Amino acid sequence: MKAVIIDDEEKARENLKFLLEEFCPEVKPVALVGTIDAAVEAIKQHQPDFILLDIRMKGETGFQLFDKLESVDFEIIFTTAFDEYAIQAFKLSAIDYLLKPIDVEELKDAVAKVSKMQNKMQSKEKVTNLIKNLDGEQNNLTKLALPTFDGLSFVKIEDILRCESDENYTKFFLKDGSKRLVSKTIKFYEELLTPHNFFRVHRSHMVNLEYVTDYYKGDGGSVKLVDGTEVMVSRRRKEDFLKNFPNK
Repeated sequence: MKAVIIDDEEKARENLKFLLEEFCPEVKPVALVGTIDAAVEAIKQHQPDFILLDIRMKGETGFQLFDKLESVDFEIIFTTAFDEYAIQAFKLSAIDYLLKPIDVEELKDAVAKVSKMQNKMQSKEKVTNLIKNLDGEQNNLTKLALPTFDGLSFVKIEDILRCESDENYTKFFLKDGSKRLVSKTIKFYEELLTPHNFFRVHRSHMVNLEYVTDYYKGDGGSVKLVDGTEVMVSRRRKEDFLKNFPNK
């Protein structure tokens, strides 16, 4: 795989090149550049499979690259020192990132994901979604990128009614009655969506508290959602749920 490294610091570029050559032999760094304009030329010339892109550069940001490209048919791995809130935006947008200083194992994992990607044409849409999420307030991130069998489905967080675990997959149930089957665990989405008014009421179920209409008493009890669906609440999650539910 061909890679272009984009970072305004020469030492950072050389370090990434060394790490790729040493630990990712399937990757060939074809260009190392320090500005957005140089990156545009390198991408046009080499047509890389993916780029490693610094976000904060002197006088410009990595996001400006996408304003200068007609199409994005390569994968993107951002290198960043952003804070925890920004990292959540990356996860919601299904974009790989590496925190500086670069960890070798995380680099290898990111490269392995790139090699499995089949639909690179959605990269620009992922970046657009990321920028919107980064521009929002911490609890106002707008869209979640769901990796489905056909590619990516961009869903408004407010349109998600509930999530249901299906072994190593997660089913998303939306307000319009449609569903999405995603190849990630419900645990992954619990971490992402809990700050956005979601609550995991059961080992297999997570609900958007905005759409819970009723709670029915029982051993653990159950909740009813606006679409008429009834979901069980586990005994060990009952107390925490009742602390959250009356305030929603």
